[in-house]
Amino acid sequence: MIPPVPPPSQDDLLQAKKLQETFQKIRFQIGQVIVGQDKTIEQLLIAILAGGHCLLEGVPGLAKTLMVRSLAESMDLQFHRIQFTPDLMPADITGTDIIQQSETGSRQLAFAKGPVFTQILLADEINRTPPKTQAALLEAMQEHSVTVGGKTYKLSEPFFVLATQNPIEQEGTYALPEAQRDRFLFQTIVDYPTRDQEGEIIERTTGVGVGKIAPVVSGPEIVRFQQLVRLVPLPDHVKQFVLDVVRALRPKESDALKWVPQLVQWGPGPRACQQIVMASKARSLLLGRLHVTTEDIEALAAPVLRHRIVPTFSAQAEGVDADAIIARLLKELPRRKASSPQTVSA
Repeated sequence: MIPPVPPPSQDDLLQAKKLQETFQKIRFQIGQVIVGQDKTIEQLLIAILAGGHCLLEGVPGLAKTLMVRSLAESMDLQFHRIQFTPDLMPADITGTDIIQQSETGSRQLAFAKGPVFTQILLADEINRTPPKTQAALLEAMQEHSVTVGGKTYKLSEPFFVLATQNPIEQEGTYALPEAQRDRFLFQTIVDYPTRDQEGEIIERTTGVGVGKIAPVVSGPEIVRFQQLVRLVPLPDHVKQFVLDVVRALRPKESDALKWVPQLVQWGPGPRACQQIVMASKARSLLLGRLHVTTEDIEALAAPVLRHRIVPTFSAQAEGVDADAIIARLLKELPRRKASSPQTVSA
């Protein structure tokens, strides 16, 4: 029998308060460079806290790369960027064994680490490289390790993959396999800025005043915050709501709503349940609560589920995408009564 999650100790409460303050500082640091995009930044921070990876999708020029770089600069973590191209090879990501000659003249194999050996990896335009090279990230994303030449190397913790892709330019691109998409906690849609935000972008980027980002949190602190996220209680009615949402999107399940088989070819797997709960726990702490509510689940359902749903041909022909399916599902599912919120206080 799985032991229940222990109630938060006084030290946990203090750490929860510190988590809030730290991530508010991160928001401030990123805000010196990035205008708007509050929703996207929040989802990036939740992914960091939940120990998950994030796929950013948006048209060129929306500062996706700059946003990830700014996030990395606000944390005292090692950062590498890989520009994915059609000629990129798996060894260009993971590294490879090379022959080195010693002072005595003997030769031996030595492993030259690739850029995946970092803590924050920006996989820029990840859909521009063939599946063989995309798959080089699978082990790193799931196991936080890399196997080359029969030997496994562990990656430093914490480790995150933050990937970007362009949704409009499809020539010369390779869609991510479903197995790899499923390993991303979020697929975050980066939208255009508002008129006022775009005006501020012009002012900031065409003048001389450019903000400088300072690191405000270390790797060990992030690992401690991730451990704290796991201590957030999950009320049973919220767990049941998660099961309702995920299972209702599987066309062959008895729990599926009547219209789902007409719109959904394949639904999300069990990893969706795990990741929406972890993300919701992280969100609750960021908002100053010590337990998850159904509102957290509803707020994060789209970024967690949109890349785990395969619409049917008839749905695509009618212009019904994954977001529309999720929105309809949340509208028609009965709401679970949430517990009274408990705030974080030192």
